[in-house]
Amino acid sequence: MSARGASRIAVLAGGRSPERDVSLRSGHRVAGALAELPGYDTVILDPADVPLVEAISAGSFDACYLALHGKEGEDGTLQRLLDLIGIAYTGTAGFACEVAFDKVLAKDALFSAGVRTPEWVVVEAAALRDLGAGAALEQVADRVGLPAVVKPARSGSALGVAFVERESDLATAIMGALSYSEAVVVERKIEGTEVAAGIVGSPAEALPLVEIEPKSGVYDYASRYTAGATEYFAPARVDPEVAGLVAVEAARSMEALGLRDVARVDLMIDRAGTPWVLEVNVSPGMTETSLLPMAAKAAGHALSDLCDRVIRAALDRAPN
Repeated sequence: MSARGASRIAVLAGGRSPERDVSLRSGHRVAGALAELPGYDTVILDPADVPLVEAISAGSFDACYLALHGKEGEDGTLQRLLDLIGIAYTGTAGFACEVAFDKVLAKDALFSAGVRTPEWVVVEAAALRDLGAGAALEQVADRVGLPAVVKPARSGSALGVAFVERESDLATAIMGALSYSEAVVVERKIEGTEVAAGIVGSPAEALPLVEIEPKSGVYDYASRYTAGATEYFAPARVDPEVAGLVAVEAARSMEALGLRDVARVDLMIDRAGTPWVLEVNVSPGMTETSLLPMAAKAAGHALSDLCDRVIRAALDRAPN
């Protein structure tokens, strides 16, 4: 605690990943939201600008609010470092972050737990380079079907994601995704309604679903972070029974991956009303166009209330 009794909070944002700008926007919104509440003394720390361990140690912080996106912020690296120096932080612990952030590991974990996720195959750079896997690329479409979605295994914010309609375009999409990660997931594209299921707090509260309708037809990086590029509906315009099925799959996903405090599960509801889990985000964006704050608002929670619940869960784990 600071001298005046407020909890000292370091909001970690920025970093060196390709999602730096989004992270800074998230971090500044979080810091602003906490500043609206009594009891918090908040400072933004950017690991790209300051030696992080020294800055945290010098700041006498009670906890860190993690608003870093992408590698180092969501893959367990930062979490393990904070465990080492003994400071509480928001969100999921290191090992579960590593699994959730890696789409190859996450898909395996979800499938093993019985969570419904689209059929997929994995293409790794090392296999292409050292094991002659290029000759097997022609089997990708047969295994997954078309249209397909090509995703870097370890990247976020839809960076490097491609939607493929023709088999002749698969190799180019895979090589493009490999520029972001050493492995690529190619999965069957589910046609239907895209929704996000937000979960916050301890015990966890399921927030209203957010329906996503990009004007371009593709929810890519530009659609996510350009104001007006996507229409959002919170709560989602889905049948209550289907919404219940989505909530069940989201909760099972969170349990299967060992997540805590805050998460966002991205799903597609196919035309038969069946939900399919696409991926899970352990550090959801908090920008003006981010889905978790929309879901919280639909539940009647202000952004400051949302951030308060997330940081309080971390403070409850802080050493006495």
